Amino acid sequence: MEINAELVDKLAMLSRLHFNGEEKAAVKEDLQKMIGFIEKLNELDTTDVKPLLQIGNNVNVFREDVLLQEISREEALLNAPVKDPSFFKVPKVIKK
Repeated sequence: MEINAELVDKLAMLSRLHFNGEEKAAVKEDLQKMIGFIEKLNELDTTDVKPLLQIGNNVNVFREDVLLQEISREEALLNAPVKDPSFFKVPKVIKK
């Protein structure tokens, strides 16, 4: 695949980018290198290669839940815009 000025202009328009002459030449060269790399990868035979799902051997590594800080009900309700003595009040969202 050849990268030409029209393709660079179209990609710039689609991505809402603006390039001057030097930048357009650099983008064209970079795109050509990327396409060349992909074409080189396409030459490899990967029929017996399993897909890599994870980089490491660790699976589902979780930390223990640790209680760090408790706040009282009164402290939790301090900044609530609408509340009663024990609960946050929220607008009704389910209609019957």
